[in-house]
Amino acid sequence: MFLTRRFYLLMTVVILVMAAGFAVTPLFVAGKVLLLLLSIAVAADVWLLWSRRGITAMRLMSDRFSNGDDNDVRIRLESNYGFCVDVEVIDEIPFVFQRRDVCFKAKLAAKGEATVKYQLRPTHRGVYGFGRVRVFAATRLALVQRRYTCDEARDVKVYPSYMMLRQYELLAMSNNLTEMGIKRIRRIGHNTDFEQIKDYVVGDDYRTINWRATARRHQLMVNVYQEERAQHVYAIIDKGRMMQQAFQNMTLLDYAINASLVLSFVAVNKQDKAGLVTFADQFETFVPASNQPGHMQTMQEALYAEQTVFGETDYSALLVGLAKHVNRRSLLVLFTSFTSMAALRRQLPFLRQLALRHRLLVVFFADEELDKYVNTEARSVESVYQHVIAEKFQHEQRTIVQTLRQYGIQSLLTTPRNLSVGVINKYLEIKSKI
Repeated sequence: MFLTRRFYLLMTVVILVMAAGFAVTPLFVAGKVLLLLLSIAVAADVWLLWSRRGITAMRLMSDRFSNGDDNDVRIRLESNYGFCVDVEVIDEIPFVFQRRDVCFKAKLAAKGEATVKYQLRPTHRGVYGFGRVRVFAATRLALVQRRYTCDEARDVKVYPSYMMLRQYELLAMSNNLTEMGIKRIRRIGHNTDFEQIKDYVVGDDYRTINWRATARRHQLMVNVYQEERAQHVYAIIDKGRMMQQAFQNMTLLDYAINASLVLSFVAVNKQDKAGLVTFADQFETFVPASNQPGHMQTMQEALYAEQTVFGETDYSALLVGLAKHVNRRSLLVLFTSFTSMAALRRQLPFLRQLALRHRLLVVFFADEELDKYVNTEARSVESVYQHVIAEKFQHEQRTIVQTLRQYGIQSLLTTPRNLSVGVINKYLEIKSKI
């Protein structure tokens, strides 16, 4: 039993009236009457609340959460009381969220129901432990509260962002991918199998004009070629210490994992085969390229427990591992982080070797906070020096892009916020030129 604030306020009034009775005798008698009435009210309140088990609560949520997304959690309340009750609901969420506002108030009618809904946004993959649901019920007198401990403690696994995959899938079904920033890229070239002959429309490659069909129909006709299918696309994720940098409480590794899943999803829907590689100081996870049903779930399970390391990444191990496991020329999308030309020069020989055997796209991250700082005005000598250093870092990143281009290696410099859309657009651009 818990005494409420209203009880203490009324008790304070009774005490003050009785204290005043030492000066005015009738007030002492009135105080005793008020104390008796308060005791009767408390007894009646206790009897109403404890006459039966009146409240049940159940937490409703998915068995797994999507990392970096808002996940819905609902608490369903049912009252078995024959009168209205006010309830206070406290959900024991995982401590990692560091939230103190998961306390909700609701009113339940006689034999009524209610649902409390809130959202949680995890920023780390792993297992999150939920505790019990605590419900504090009070009658309209609100002098005491009865605590109910409901539902059971349970664990929820946080996986890489699968909500993003669903969002892309729904938009793809409605042909609204441009809402996400995905560009429509017309395929160039025709190094694939012949499919059909159709009327010429503006934008068709004039080299595909079928002159015999044009002469017969007296209008321009073009050959249509079927896209080359089942190309192998590998998402390669660097798990070195540089990928521990955080943006909006999520590490670069988590952004890379989410983007890898989206890229794999788009590749599979484009009839390509998607695979996965992770490496750090050694060649680690390898998922062969495939487009079979259930392959995306396999990739999610493979990425679920991946963590960064504190050492330097070994690109020679990556080179040896790929030579052993990947025999076919493939598109390699490497997610990494280069902050300086010195870091690139150490790994450039290995990147050049990869580019000779495969088509390589290097994806690395721009510092969004740094870009914002550069655009601010320098107001002191110290601030001028800081701006010069920040602009030097920006210049080095642009130099990295140019250096990779000189060696025939494609690159993408993007912010974590725009990573998924940028990677997909780059993949579609590369695919249109193959």
